[in-house]
Amino acid sequence: MLITGTFIDEISHDIPHQNWGAAEWEHDFRYMQAAGIDTVILIRCGYRKFLSYPSAYLINAHGCFAPPVDLVEMFLTLSDKYNMNFYFGLYDSGTYWDTGNLFHEIEDNKFVIEEAWKKYGHHASFKGWYLSMEISRRTIGATEAFRTLGLQCKAISGGLPTFISPWIDGKKAVQAASTELTKTDAVSVEEHQREWGEIFSGLQGSVDAVAFQDGHIDYTELDAFFSVNKQLADQYGLQCWTNAESFDRDMPIKFLPIKWEKLRLKLEAARRCGYDKAITFEFAHFMSPQSAYVQAHHLYNRYAEYKNSF
Repeated sequence: MLITGTFIDEISHDIPHQNWGAAEWEHDFRYMQAAGIDTVILIRCGYRKFLSYPSAYLINAHGCFAPPVDLVEMFLTLSDKYNMNFYFGLYDSGTYWDTGNLFHEIEDNKFVIEEAWKKYGHHASFKGWYLSMEISRRTIGATEAFRTLGLQCKAISGGLPTFISPWIDGKKAVQAASTELTKTDAVSVEEHQREWGEIFSGLQGSVDAVAFQDGHIDYTELDAFFSVNKQLADQYGLQCWTNAESFDRDMPIKFLPIKWEKLRLKLEAARRCGYDKAITFEFAHFMSPQSAYVQAHHLYNRYAEYKNSF
């Protein structure tokens, strides 16, 4: 099970920004291509006041900051050049994180979807949409938000695919700002299956793939949860991807590149359960030979050895 996609975290609100320019990003696209990556996903086009492209709507409606560089245009141009599939991630206002209600994300993103397609839809590499609202369990407005926005993305772009990347509410699902590494009120496999069956039943026709984040459960639980994820995806006509987190949730420093052995355990579990694709969060910080973290350089080398062993 090889990694063929990565998120691009352009805002970096809970990991350090690397302050790359066009030259550094082009180098990274070359490294990604060499690693076998064919898909790049903008994890969000903006978060609260910070934007990855000069959205006239968000700047006027919410006083968002005009970015010094149009990163979306840069990433799409690089994707065109290096034959990558680019997925556009929607806007995250932050209101959901403050209120627990996803209804608030619908209205802004209706304008963002239209604006983004008008500005960037001509790029050959624009191949899909990422519905960037992250949830773990039944959440107020979740099904309606995913369905409404997924259908709009498809309608405006001639049916381009959409996907979501929720997390499993496991023992490691603690807030990034917390000093704790685990919690006691983790979801059971049975609860997870029941709740996500209800969510998926409302998303048919609006979402094409689901990529559960894999870092919130114990390594001994991978097969149990992964099997349920694949069963549910098959039942509701979704592709089942894995979001193989390349950072470590087991250490008090948040967040550092993961130990290669752990990443391999997660990829092998996805292979055993018949997953369709592996993506990661995220190459630039945690796997790139030019990452600010030296450990990432070595992780790239270990992964390259693994990839070349097949």
